[in-house]
Amino acid sequence: MLTKRKSRSVAAILAFSGTLTISGLHKFYLGQPLWGVLYVLLSWTPIPKVASAIEGVWYLAQDEEAFDQNFNLGKSATRNSQRVSNQVGAIAESLRELDALRQDGLISEYEFEQKRRQLLDQIS
Repeated sequence: MLTKRKSRSVAAILAFSGTLTISGLHKFYLGQPLWGVLYVLLSWTPIPKVASAIEGVWYLAQDEEAFDQNFNLGKSATRNSQRVSNQVGAIAESLRELDALRQDGLISEYEFEQKRRQLLDQIS
């Protein structure tokens, strides 16, 4: 199942809006539908409104890494993009070295093409 990355600020806005309107929208957004239904069912009491306000403050008090750990399966957007750029940079450097070997006549065109395809297949 594909899930989009959850935003800390959107979750906080939805939680704070729950203090004035329908409580529990932030729970649906964060992939916790059972809690969302519970908030809606208890909407005739002040409990979900107070809980929404507390959770809104909690979301804003967390740093991005803690929020990602709790609601994005521990996947940080910046960490993933850095890893991919480092991987692509290393593969590009390997391709340059491989091309230099081919130009110097140390490997054949066939060997170059095989190694080039192997390196490009590593990019995910």
